[in-house]
Formats: sequence, C-alpha cells, structure tokens
Amino acid sequence: MSDTVRQKAAELTPDIEAVAANALPAPVEDMPSIDSAEGPKAEAIRARMAEIDITSSGSVIGFGAGAQLELQQISQSMLSDVKNKDLGPAGDSLREMVTTIRGFAVDELDTRRKRSWWERLTGRAAPMANFMARYETVQEQIDRITDALLGHETRLLKDIKALDLLYEKTLEFYDELALYIAAGDAKLKKLDAETIPAKEAEVAAASEADKVIVAQELRDMRAMRDDLERRVHDLRLTRQVTMQSLPSIRLVQENDKSLVTRINSTLVNTVPLWETQLAQALTIQRSKEAAQAVREAGDLTNELLTRNAENLRDANRIVREEVERGVFDIEAVKAANDTLIATIEDSLQIADEGRKRRAEAEGELTKMEAELRDSLASAKARAQNPARTGTEGG
Repeated sequence: MSDTVRQKAAELTPDIEAVAANALPAPVEDMPSIDSAEGPKAEAIRARMAEIDITSSGSVIGFGAGAQLELQQISQSMLSDVKNKDLGPAGDSLREMVTTIRGFAVDELDTRRKRSWWERLTGRAAPMANFMARYETVQEQIDRITDALLGHETRLLKDIKALDLLYEKTLEFYDELALYIAAGDAKLKKLDAETIPAKEAEVAAASEADKVIVAQELRDMRAMRDDLERRVHDLRLTRQVTMQSLPSIRLVQENDKSLVTRINSTLVNTVPLWETQLAQALTIQRSKEAAQAVREAGDLTNELLTRNAENLRDANRIVREEVERGVFDIEAVKAANDTLIATIEDSLQIADEGRKRRAEAEGELTKMEAELRDSLASAKARAQNPARTGTEGG
C-alpha cells in the first residue's frame, strides 16, 4: 500500500469515529392537535390554517406542498451526480425503462449474458482481465485495491453525512406534516362547525334573487371542504410513508458506517498484514522452488548413476563375453568338421557311383562292339557269295 493511501486512511479515522458515534433522534409518533398544542406549536398550527383559502382550489390542492420543498432539494442534490449503476437493482429497472423507450437492447450491454458465436469468433468475449493480471506486479495490484477501497470509504463518508442531513430534513418534514395535518383537521372542524352552517343559514335567509348564487357558493364551499379532507388524508398517507423512510435511512446509514469502519480497518490493519503475508508467501514459494530444483538435481544425479551402472553392466557383459571367446567357436569347428566329413563321404559315394556307371558302360560298349562286329561280318559274307545266296534263295 502506498504512503499516500495510508496517510489518507489515517486522516479519515477521526471522521469515521465521529459519524459512527453520531446518534440520530427518533421520530415522535404522537399527532398534535389545535386543542392540545401549546405555545409555539399552537401558533405554528394556526399559521398553517391561515394558508388555507377555502375559496381558492389552488390553496387547497397545494396545502402542505411547501413543506417538502427543502427535502426535495436535498434529494435532488444527492442524485445529481449518481449514475444508474450506483443504484443497483433500482438503477437496473430505471435503465431498462429508459433503454426500452429509446429502443436499445439491454442484453447487448450485459456482460454476464452468453456471448454470440460472432463475438466469440472476433474475440470480444476473451477474458483480458485475467491475462493482463498475470503481467502486473503484486504491489500494483495491492495499490489498485487500496485506492479503490479508499475511494469507497470517501464516498461512503459523504453518503453518511448526506444521509444525516436527509434524515434531519425528513424528520423535520415528518413533524411539519403533523402540523399541516393538525391544521387541516382544525380547519375541517371549523368548516363543519362554523363556516358551512353559517353559509347554510345565509342561503336560508337569502332572497329568491340571491338564493341561487348563495346556494352555489355553499356547494363550492362543500366541494372545497371535501377536497381539503382528501388533501389531509393524502398528507396522512405521506406522513406514514415518511415515517417508514426514516428507519430505512437509519438502516442504510448503519450499513454504511459498518462498511466504512471495515474498510478503514482493512486499510490500516489488514493491508499491511497482506503485504507481510505476501512477502512470506514469496519467500516460501522461492524456497519451495529452490527445494524443488535441488530435488530435481538429486533425482537427475540418481537417475544418471542408475543408468550409468546399468550401462556399465551391459557393456561389461558384452566385452567379457567377447574377451572369453576363443578364436573359433567349438560349435563352429564341430560344424565345419561335420561338414568336411560329409563332403568326403559324398565324394567317395560319388566316385563309387561313377566307377559303377563306368563299368556298366564298358560292358555295354563291349556288347555293342560284338554286335557291331557280328553284323559287319555277316554283311561281308553276303557280299562275297552272291550266287550262292541267290541259288539258295531259288
């Protein structure tokens, strides 16, 4: 928290204590009357009775309206700089009514509504606040929070003081309404007991030429009397509503006082504790990260040791097996010997078979040679003795 915010929070502490200790008076519910009132209150009632001109409708209709003028001015001054968003649900209702009249769509302005596919596509629904918060320092965020809290505290203090004034003027209006109601009741009683009967007697005593005019005046007087009675009834209703608004104002004030006290305690006490705890959290986090780094280094060392030992074992097995091997494997020598023996046996077998086939071929050649010789000899004998051959043939 910045020194400026801390200093302002400390400066506002006496004001907070003062508004918290301020007790508002309670309204007096007893309704005064002209008969029971004494001194200044009786004079005040008579003064308000004098405001009623039974012959003027404006006087009857506006009876008691001036009492609310100062209260209205205070309320208007409080609302002059207030936006709709500051009124909560009441402001939402007012805004909906105004935007409906203007033809705007309230849903398009509601940040809590479900976004359309086009808005999601164009990125209007992206949570930029969370993204930006990642790149802000913690101190900036704390300063922003404390600035906002200080602003709320200042506004609430102004609201409390304004509500004090509003409560006082509302209470004065409440008491003023009681005087106007008492004056109206007294005026109605006087009209019923004196003025109207006197007018009725005047009508009865009037000549035929004036009777119509005087009778009309009587009817107008009775109509004004009824208007006054309705006006007094409205003032009674207004007083009842005003009496209900007084505890509402006090309740809002008490809530504002509690909030101001809580905010001031947060700024003076809680925020420094935040900063201390955050500093501790930072140190703890850094220690955790360092311990994690040490753990990862140790795990890496253990992993390297384990892997190197396994690699050494595998390499040693391969090397020793190669070292302990002979120049020739006995299996290879045995296989070569068996193959050589089989080769010799195959050669002998092939030689025997060749010898056998040659002997058989020689026998066949001798046989064929003998047959050829016999055939040639026979052919020679036939050539030497042709006649004999012919005689023998005849």
